[in-house]
Amino acid sequence: MKVAVVKYNAGNIYSVIHALQRMGVEPVLTDDADVLRHADRVIFPGQGEASNAMCYLREHGLDQVIRSLTQPVLGICIGQQLMCRHSAEGNVDCLGIFDEEVVRFVPRTHADKVPHMGWNDLQQPSGPLFKGFKDGEFVYFVHSFYVPRCQWTIAATDYILPFSAALHRDNFYATQFHPEKSGPVGARILHNFLTL
Repeated sequence: MKVAVVKYNAGNIYSVIHALQRMGVEPVLTDDADVLRHADRVIFPGQGEASNAMCYLREHGLDQVIRSLTQPVLGICIGQQLMCRHSAEGNVDCLGIFDEEVVRFVPRTHADKVPHMGWNDLQQPSGPLFKGFKDGEFVYFVHSFYVPRCQWTIAATDYILPFSAALHRDNFYATQFHPEKSGPVGARILHNFLTL
């Protein structure tokens, strides 16, 4: 199986590569359109700032490439946010795969810290990405912006308010959390993605 990881100006990409290697998969890190189009699976991970990331994607034509992919695609963290229509982070139009707005957490109490960092539980996980899952399994988050619950939500989490922990539309899947940092639970999610 050929697994491609999208190369762009985002951090934390190598933790995904190492997680895949632990599973016996040797992915290729690339911004080459042909390699991405011919991969069996594409992973769009990272941490970073939305407007800078979108600028890089547009300059390299990767925005059109990602939208056009027909094989299973998994966005992780900012990857999920960039797959939405618009992000309040930098007030930037994004890929529009999910017709949703990415918004910033607004603390309601002194105890509400932004960014949301640490372990939180998955609520109502559904669909093939969460095959074998039940309510309450924990995954690892690091983010200040989120996607509200919507028609594409396949798992939710509650921090300050309920939000989308994962999305799915057609061949596109996305997680706000980091499966590559979520121990055995995250490994099961990556395994489910690779075996869709």
